[in-house]
Amino acid sequence: MRLPGKVVFITDADLSSGKAVLLRLAAEGASFILNSASAGRELGPELELARQTGANVLVVTADLSRSDEAARVLETAAERLGTVDVLVHNNNLVKPIRVEDGDEALFLEMMNANAKTAYVCAKAAGEQMKAKRAGKIIFVSSIHAEKPTGSSFAYSASKGAVKMLAREAAVVLGRHGVSVNTIEFGPAEGDDAVFSSDVSGLYEHYRYKVPGAVLGTHKDLAELVLFLASDEARCINGADIRMDGGFLMHYLDFKMNMPLPAGGAL
Repeated sequence: MRLPGKVVFITDADLSSGKAVLLRLAAEGASFILNSASAGRELGPELELARQTGANVLVVTADLSRSDEAARVLETAAERLGTVDVLVHNNNLVKPIRVEDGDEALFLEMMNANAKTAYVCAKAAGEQMKAKRAGKIIFVSSIHAEKPTGSSFAYSASKGAVKMLAREAAVVLGRHGVSVNTIEFGPAEGDDAVFSSDVSGLYEHYRYKVPGAVLGTHKDLAELVLFLASDEARCINGADIRMDGGFLMHYLDFKMNMPLPAGGAL
């Protein structure tokens, strides 16, 4: 096992990414603090499978954009499980919003959900990690920290903020033995609907803009999270790891890897 006795805090366990990380890391001996807006109702099968591995699991429901709630969660968890060893921040709120006429309240909602929670959780978990001079902080972010969506500027802005937060935290917390890294994930199944746009063709035939025409899955993501959470990644700090199959290399004007029509060419 690669994470025996480690306490892992997943900030949105209800998402597909959270479920995949829970199952993969449970198989490696971890225990969990799971923040779940559904109070665990969306996690029935995954919770059962995780507990079958022997994992200790604490399910909480907290607004992690509030420092007092994040602190309360980690204090409660410290009494029941121990202090946190690995923070996996995977919050990922996406809503359409345009620069021209976007609502300020919606902008703030997305910044709070995706970026402020990243800061609040890194601060709270970082305090516990500093005390034992060890820890891993992993931000599950998006390729849209690099590339505009054409549909939700606030999402891109929030993920760009997380990118720089991670770099700053890697320098400061790195002095105390804490590694901070970012995974820029995407594209995945369904992203053409999530990022539907009337100004960008980025997600048109997007599967074939991945050189191998294979989209990443949350199971793939969980494997990378496991690596970054393990001692094998002890020398990786401040890294932005793009996990997109080469999708963003479609900046270049290559023909897409679409199946050819019978007897014809693209």
